[in-house]
Amino acid sequence: IGAIWMIIHASLMLLVAKLLRAPVFYMAVGSQANVGGAASAPVVASAFHPSLAPVGVLLAVMGYALGTYMAYFAGQILRVVGS
Repeated sequence: IGAIWMIIHASLMLLVAKLLRAPVFYMAVGSQANVGGAASAPVVASAFHPSLAPVGVLLAVMGYALGTYMAYFAGQILRVVGS
């Protein structure tokens, strides 16, 4: 199940990066922010350039905020489907 989840994650990240014509930096940091959270996203961002660590923090915090609401929305959809 984990491998399937990572394949879906990587496919969606590549698709969105291609549609938005985003640089590889945003794809890598966004992926790490989704998978690893706020603790590891700045590390990946600073690997590209040390001054980009705050961008990693910002992407991770935005991911937390969006993820909280999307998880609630997904739960509500599952509740309706399950009843």
